[in-house]
Amino acid sequence: MQLQQDFDAGRFMIRGYGPGWVDVGDRRFERSLIVEPVGVRDWPPAGLDELEDAHLAAILENDPEVVLLGTGETMRHPPMWVIGYFAERGMGVEFMATPAACRTYNVICAEGRRVAAALIVD
Repeated sequence: MQLQQDFDAGRFMIRGYGPGWVDVGDRRFERSLIVEPVGVRDWPPAGLDELEDAHLAAILENDPEVVLLGTGETMRHPPMWVIGYFAERGMGVEFMATPAACRTYNVICAEGRRVAAALIVD
C-alpha cells in the first residue's frame, strides 16, 4: 500500500508497505528495521521468537516517548518478558501488525513526537 502524506523535511516517514517490504523515504527495506523521525536503522530479529534484550534496548536508544512494535503481517502477542522489559523501564509500548504500525508511526511522527517503530518485516 502506498501512503500519500505531506511531511516535514528532515523527518523520516513511511511512504509505503506490503508483504515483505517497507518504503521509508526513497529506500525500500526487505528486512526488519527501526524507523524514527531522525533516521532508519537495521534491526536484526526476523520474528518475535528471535527477540533478545539487546534488540529491545536498540529501540530505546534515542529516548522515544512512544514505542510501536510491528509484529509482522499479522498481529501476534509478544512473550510476557518483552512486555515486562518495557514496563520495568516505565515505557509504554503498542504491539500491532506491521501495516498498522506503519500507519500509526506516520500519524505520531507528523505530530512532531519522538516515536520509534520497530518493524518486523516478514
